[in-house]
Amino acid sequence: MTLPADGNDRFDLWAPEAGTVTLLADGRHYPMTRRPGGGPGGDAGGGGWWTAPGAPAAGDVDYGYLVDGDTTPLPDPRSRRQPEGVHSLSRTFDAGSHEWADGQWPGRGLQGSVIYELHVGTFTPEGTLDAAIGKLGYLAELGVDFVELLPVNGFNGTHNWGYDGVLWYAVHEGYGGPAAYQRFVDAAHAAGLGVIQDVVYNHLGPSGNYLSRFGPYLKSGEGNTWGDSVNLDGPGSDVVRRYILENAAMWLRDYHVDGLRLDAVHAFKDERAVHLLEEFGALADEISAETGRPATMIAESDLNDPRLLYPRTLNGHGLAGQWSDDFHHAVHVNVSGETTGYYSDFGSLEALAKVLVDGFFHDGSYSSFRGRHHGRPINTGLVHPAALVVCSQNHDQIGNRATGDRLSQTLGYGQLALAAVATLTSPFTPMLFMGEEYGATTPWQFFTSHPEPELGKATAEGRIREFERMGWDPAVVPDPQDPATFTRSRLNWAEAAEGDHARLLDLYRQLIALRRSTPELAGLGFEDTAVAFSESDGWLRLRRGSVEVAMNFSAGPTRLAVAGSTISLATDGGSRLGDGRLDLPGHSAAIISK
Repeated sequence: MTLPADGNDRFDLWAPEAGTVTLLADGRHYPMTRRPGGGPGGDAGGGGWWTAPGAPAAGDVDYGYLVDGDTTPLPDPRSRRQPEGVHSLSRTFDAGSHEWADGQWPGRGLQGSVIYELHVGTFTPEGTLDAAIGKLGYLAELGVDFVELLPVNGFNGTHNWGYDGVLWYAVHEGYGGPAAYQRFVDAAHAAGLGVIQDVVYNHLGPSGNYLSRFGPYLKSGEGNTWGDSVNLDGPGSDVVRRYILENAAMWLRDYHVDGLRLDAVHAFKDERAVHLLEEFGALADEISAETGRPATMIAESDLNDPRLLYPRTLNGHGLAGQWSDDFHHAVHVNVSGETTGYYSDFGSLEALAKVLVDGFFHDGSYSSFRGRHHGRPINTGLVHPAALVVCSQNHDQIGNRATGDRLSQTLGYGQLALAAVATLTSPFTPMLFMGEEYGATTPWQFFTSHPEPELGKATAEGRIREFERMGWDPAVVPDPQDPATFTRSRLNWAEAAEGDHARLLDLYRQLIALRRSTPELAGLGFEDTAVAFSESDGWLRLRRGSVEVAMNFSAGPTRLAVAGSTISLATDGGSRLGDGRLDLPGHSAAIISK
């Protein structure tokens, strides 16, 4: 499976249902002809491909397609650049022109790593990839191993979370376009950081999606939460799946990213014998063999189905990781006390203890929010805990709240420190959300910039309906289309040097350094994890090998019997250890070693 090569076939197009197609390139019209027997380069896998004899074979070209006599050119479904937005002409981009400087980059796997999730548009005041390069030194000094970018593909408007993308092969021009993306990855690798790109293959955004004009990319009437489902198993789906897999390969090959985060794979509607997720696992192995570096596929899944992680030889999908929302919910409830909506099942230390030991809370148990049983147990003999990516905050869990409020906007240092300790000493792969490490008080709200007024109105109303079950007051939900909603969500970096913000940032640095220097925290399997807790007294002890993590979730002090003799780290200066007993102030934690 190869991407279309630069040259005479670089404008080849799949439009199986079109009667005529004309390429408009550099202001000239090139009538296209059907290519016999398959796709680009003669690759078998479905008819309906068109080619443009005599089209420009080199140089940057602005171009689009006129289908069935239409006078308005459509952008290329595989467009690499959209300088004037997703409704306008595409522009060619030669990914091979970049001179990579990361030849010595060894790559990085999940085990032992810490991920930092960020949104390019709100991470810096400028909101560009080049500006984000200026923060890579800070991230390296913080100690994280991966930077995970929210989707950067082409979307309509100036600012957006990225999940309304419609041109999966393009890099949003407002972020700097594809050349800036290559510079960012090169700089990240030079700083010792891997890059994970968040990609969305389960739906397309509502504006600028012209795929149905070209062919059966979507299944009309078979929608998911966000619109029509992508055609993964119907007629023509061979080419659609190839379109997706070649996009994934583009990020890994042309942009040198180290892994992909696959958005909401539970929304894939795929009844083929070989599931698309299995093909992602195989693609990662293929590219890893080519490059000699790990190619990490991480699924966001609401299914609590560990088969995503099992080897393909054992009827699994062979992915490297998946998110565990159960961990987030258990930590969130125990530091905040919030138990509404989908938090309702997690209102106990027992829930957190179960997640720490088993990976999932709902592993076949009854989910009151869903009104049914949910999930299945993890075969811990087949999965290392590092395959579960966990967090105490992320873009969804903050941004999908009514006001986009972070934990730091309502909780004090002690509770934020507890959340940090629980996440960074867990057996799993921790992920931080930008600004979490210093307790940012700026919200991260849901924002859009749809130029169409009716679409903006529908988005705002749909947003309120979507979260009715959480019991949030619709009157406080900010208008996604209001530019102030976007500007409020930008990080205020000045906070990081102030008071408890600086204290929390120092704690995060210490925790990440301790995790890296203590192999037992990140390296041991499920079988080396033990938990004890007291629901009434509000404490929980996590043991990883000979390392013990003691956490006091209550507001008052507590005394615990511990086996270790040395406090490696304490979140509160009042922690005391002596005669096998540890005194912990309220809302504090300590890490004990022998």
